[in-house]
Amino acid sequence: MDKLRNMEVMVAVVEAGSFAGAARQLGISAVMVGKHIQQLEAHLGARLFQRSTRRNSLTEVGAAFHEDSRRVLEQVRWAESAVERSRAVPQGLLRVSAPFTLGTHAIAPLVADFLQRHEHVRVDLQLSDSVVDLAGDGFDAAVRIGQVVDEGLVARPLRPYRMVIAAAPAYLQRHGTPEGAADLARHHCLSHSVWQRRVEWTLRDGDETFFWPENARLVCNQGEGLRQAALRGLGLVMQPEVLLADDLARGALVPVMQHCLPLPRPVHLVYAPDRRQLPKLARFVEHVVGVLGWPPAVHGAA
Repeated sequence: MDKLRNMEVMVAVVEAGSFAGAARQLGISAVMVGKHIQQLEAHLGARLFQRSTRRNSLTEVGAAFHEDSRRVLEQVRWAESAVERSRAVPQGLLRVSAPFTLGTHAIAPLVADFLQRHEHVRVDLQLSDSVVDLAGDGFDAAVRIGQVVDEGLVARPLRPYRMVIAAAPAYLQRHGTPEGAADLARHHCLSHSVWQRRVEWTLRDGDETFFWPENARLVCNQGEGLRQAALRGLGLVMQPEVLLADDLARGALVPVMQHCLPLPRPVHLVYAPDRRQLPKLARFVEHVVGVLGWPPAVHGAA
């Protein structure tokens, strides 16, 4: 019995939320996933999952074994990387986490360029607005928006995350152009569902502060849905600059209330200091910082 493989499968089931999800992640059949779990339970003499027709949940023993297995697998990955650290050519799997919108429009293109330069590297890019545990979840690096609270990580500053308020020309022709934050009350506004829980950006107008209106014409849980509505003239949208940049450049959306924009948020590329020796990570950090580093590098300076 391959204990490490069984542990890897068990951890994949927990992280994917199902046997089928783990099968897709590992590239094996769901039946084979079940066999690995059965072997592990037989070896341990304990049930790891409570099975039902709808879901599989961890038993108390399973929860404890899952945490220990994650730590063991991370140690194995670190031991394997010792060989890689001695190689000059970047190679192997690089796991990177990034927020959804920033990752889609800024990090994913950089990853593609990086892979074109380094043919022996594979990248697993996970886009999610959840903050991952680098060591616990097996990531080499992560892009994070906001202040870095984990002082144990190396944090390289990237271009700040800026917001833009914009609308389609047709909407502005019908409803007029808002001059200040107080004008939002008479406009149709498009809102992210997170903002309905008052977790949002604060607008500034002189000495006053405002929140994006709660009585939004449309609420959506993804910025792309709000962007599509704004392009069709449904209302004002406030979304990251990186999401709306192309629309603004071609005039499909027009920026408004630029003096009221929320303060930009810091962005960092973070990684554990003991992994910076890995050629694949060192080259990736160099690549990302070279393009998105903040303040921008001055090329050709003496």
